[in-house]
Amino acid sequence: MVQLYNLHPFGSQRVVPCRQEPAHFCCGRDVLFVASAAGSCRVEAFAVDEQGRCEPLGAFATLGPVRRMAHSRAGDYLVTIEEKGKATFLRAYMNWRCMSAGSSRVCVRMVGHKMEESYSETLKEQMSIVEMPLSDPPLCISCCPVSGDLLVGCKNKLVMFCLKYVVINQNLTVLDFERSLILHVDNLIPAEVAFCARHIAITTELDVLILKLDLVPQSAGRTEQCAHRGSALEKPVDAGSSTDALQLELDEFILCQKPVELLGEESERCEIPVTLESTELPTEHTKRFQVRYLLFRCFTPDQSPFGVCEETKLHSLQLLPMYQTAQEETENKRELLSLFCFFSLPHAGYLYSVGKSVELISTYQYSEKSEQAVLTPQFLHVVTSESLQCFTVRCSAAAARVEDPYIDTTVKACPPVALDVCTLRMQLFIGPRAICHFKNHIILLTKADTEDITERRKPARRMLARKTDSIKSRTNSESEPGWNLYIINTVSTIQLYREMVDYSRTYENVKTESCIHLLSEAHLLVRAAIMEPSFLQPDEKEELLRAFRESCAALGDCYSRFDTKDYHLALPYYRMSGLSMAEVLKRIVSEGDEMQTYERGLIFYLTHSLNEDLNEELTKESANKVLQIFCLADPVQLPHILCSPCMRNVCPLTAMKYLQQVEKMMPSVVLTLTKASMALKMGDLMMYEHEMDSYKETILACGFIGQPRLLRQHKDGAVVPTEFAVHLKERQPGLLVAATVALHENSKMELEEADTFFKMLCSNSENAVPQLLVDFWEALLVVCSQEEILQQLLLRVISQYVWRISKRQLPETKPLKTTEDLINSCNHFGLIFPWVTSIMSVGSPSDKDYHEDISKLQSLLCGPSVDVAAALPALEPLAGVGSAGLAVRVLCCSRRGQRGAAVELLLQSCPRAAVLYAQHELSGDSRTVWWNTLLPELCKRTRLAGNDCPALISSLKAETLSVVAAELELRDFLSLLPEDGTAAFFLPHLLHCSQKQLLT
Repeated sequence: MVQLYNLHPFGSQRVVPCRQEPAHFCCGRDVLFVASAAGSCRVEAFAVDEQGRCEPLGAFATLGPVRRMAHSRAGDYLVTIEEKGKATFLRAYMNWRCMSAGSSRVCVRMVGHKMEESYSETLKEQMSIVEMPLSDPPLCISCCPVSGDLLVGCKNKLVMFCLKYVVINQNLTVLDFERSLILHVDNLIPAEVAFCARHIAITTELDVLILKLDLVPQSAGRTEQCAHRGSALEKPVDAGSSTDALQLELDEFILCQKPVELLGEESERCEIPVTLESTELPTEHTKRFQVRYLLFRCFTPDQSPFGVCEETKLHSLQLLPMYQTAQEETENKRELLSLFCFFSLPHAGYLYSVGKSVELISTYQYSEKSEQAVLTPQFLHVVTSESLQCFTVRCSAAAARVEDPYIDTTVKACPPVALDVCTLRMQLFIGPRAICHFKNHIILLTKADTEDITERRKPARRMLARKTDSIKSRTNSESEPGWNLYIINTVSTIQLYREMVDYSRTYENVKTESCIHLLSEAHLLVRAAIMEPSFLQPDEKEELLRAFRESCAALGDCYSRFDTKDYHLALPYYRMSGLSMAEVLKRIVSEGDEMQTYERGLIFYLTHSLNEDLNEELTKESANKVLQIFCLADPVQLPHILCSPCMRNVCPLTAMKYLQQVEKMMPSVVLTLTKASMALKMGDLMMYEHEMDSYKETILACGFIGQPRLLRQHKDGAVVPTEFAVHLKERQPGLLVAATVALHENSKMELEEADTFFKMLCSNSENAVPQLLVDFWEALLVVCSQEEILQQLLLRVISQYVWRISKRQLPETKPLKTTEDLINSCNHFGLIFPWVTSIMSVGSPSDKDYHEDISKLQSLLCGPSVDVAAALPALEPLAGVGSAGLAVRVLCCSRRGQRGAAVELLLQSCPRAAVLYAQHELSGDSRTVWWNTLLPELCKRTRLAGNDCPALISSLKAETLSVVAAELELRDFLSLLPEDGTAAFFLPHLLHCSQKQLLT
């Protein structure tokens, strides 16, 4: 429903000093062109400044009366459709500004005419008229505001002329056109066309068609002419008898066409076929297009809310581009952001967004029959039979969402595109006829009938005050009574914004939706101005940004104070406003009002703000007020609110009082932990222990998942342990580690974040690793199931074990778990092999001080999970560290399948462990190592050492020979025995081997 707010978007007005009655007029970058009515073939040009003052630049003659005219911002040329006799001409006026310098020289040439060097040098000081002949009379024209290309509508076709910049020499560049494309459109006589960024809009009396020319990739080669044929809206009728029956039906009834709206791909079903014909000379750079249908809409003659209208015709077709906000305007280099299409019936206007999808944004209902309308990024201005009406538009809301698809989040917001449009003003005028728009000015043509002239003296027809400083006197012979061409200055965005905000206050306590509506209009007004940076001075832009933040704050207040379904918008609008939480509380909360109620919007804003790690700290009074608000509105959130960094200054005694009230209704582990935290703040250890004894330690550890900020908070992006965490470190380190593991496993804390947390908690330098962190890694190994994280943890604990062993560095605190605990609870730690124990039995006494680290490292290497190849660089420091280093090296060789190398290491450094190693490791395919390497080496060493090596003799006798005798055939076994051996030594093994053979 369209609402009427009697605001004042129109300011002062000035009269354009035209010598004769205008027939057509259009605006340029800083100029107004006025074509005189029939009887005078001339166009007057006026310079228009920011204040709306008009100064004549000059005038030039036309070939005949001007029927249509348009100015191109790109190229700064004026194009006209003129009549002379019964012929119609299309002409473009280039370099027309030289008239203001006093030059009267004019050059007339045909489009594409080759300019000679001597002839073209004179073009600098003369106006150039380019005539563009067409096979059919031109009916309508449009210039692309992005490229400057020209589109001409003729019967059953559209002709596109590309604007060219012809470089004559280094001092002279001349504009010209090239006829590049013809769109053949069957059964269509265009009334109006609009052209922008290869988008084409066409209207007939009752039909609208929007097309887009898509570039065909060059890899497709030289394609044939692209033709798109729309399929019929109705199924074809069969021939024969059915055709006769249909003809009888048509003779007896009058068939009225129904209104149709087809969007996107559906619009190809319209009965308007389009065929493309390229007229460029083919080159390797020739662009090839294919046509895509975007919209087709068909109206009926009786589509009027005021009954049958005999003059129901479409008018005011327009394509409005909006550009990227951050870009400053440079000619032909602005990046298009969004495109909008507007067209109007006498009593209704339609605004579509034309982008990735085509969508109807707004429908405008006029109070009376419209003559003409013009769309701007901020307003829709409509001329009716008696007034100039100003409506709000939703272009900035749609463009903002294209520019930032994530705008409707908890961080950013924008009023919806579907927000009801409203009428800002209905300004009375006598006989308004036509309108156009120039920056922040409206150019309005009024022409009163004879009986209307007397109405000017009546006070009821109040008009805007006319400024006479720019009115040139006109004699009665020079002007006709009853017409005027006005430049109406629209008030500044800031001024109208202030008026909207003031007006919204009248609805604050009466109509909530009306208040929000007006503030949303004010917000969109400012946003639209910011999205047009080319029109702004630096100080104006800063003022607009301040107004933008103010409007966000005002909308945040509305959604906080009022009970609306969109209460959640309080959060993004407050964030966009830049207000701190304390400032928001000051705006919303009434001092000393104990009966004040708090709506969902405020609670939503406070909950999200307090649950995020902000750097803002509320004062004691503000924090206590927040407690009171949540105790009344959402008490279940109190434990979470108290853990916010913003609430550091809260009174713990007051907090405990509120928590005890909540506990009576909704007890929970998180609430108990929060009470324990408050008890620590008060220094009441007895109360703290009472709260912590309420649940088992495992339940308490899981309770921290519900509120991780009981243990850690963020300040300036860094992890900061809480007072609670410090206390647990001293008194209950096991609970602290268990809680941190629970946080990690529930995705509440990353591995790197845990590293920082423990280092800060234990006051260690960035490179030093505290024992509590190693305890955390070991505990996490027990429960971790993610392979990637598991390998990280294994490498970290191995590196720490190796660093302590090699540096002779003892842990600063007692480890929470022993090697036996880890072996029993974690399958990544394996039982230590007997041969490893044998190696360590001959180690140095100093190794006993690092027994836990050594045994944990060996247990990991004896386990199934470590990737030895990846761990080798971390194990390198232990290469020459006594028995521990030897055990690690042999373990690594075994895990990598290098058992021969392992045996060599043992025989060199610890022969007594070789047989134990062989018994444990040499089986299956590795058995050959036993008799090919180990047995000959043992025999050799025994022979050389004699009885001085009892360990080798016993291992050879008790272990090695027994195994070899059981495995080998008698002949093979005899071949292994040394020739100088003692028969009594080998006899028992020979008997065992021969008996095994007899049994088989």
